[in-house]
Amino acid sequence: MSRDKIDELIAATKLSDILHKKEAAEKKKKYNVAIIVLAIIGAVVAIAAIAYAVYRYFTPDYLDDFDDDFDDDDFVS
Repeated sequence: MSRDKIDELIAATKLSDILHKKEAAEKKKKYNVAIIVLAIIGAVVAIAAIAYAVYRYFTPDYLDDFDDDFDDDDFVS
């Protein structure tokens, strides 16, 4: 092989490596964006679940005060 062909081969190999690294970086960015979006959604869901749990804990249950003892004398069958 001549010196020119070796230089061309080296240049092509380096170019291929650079292009491959660029493609890998773009894929990694896509995955990072997806992970960030899922993390934000998860955080919002967790905050909503905690807020609902606190609401349910502090809200009184009015059904416990409901009295079942009706005077059903008005409805005689």
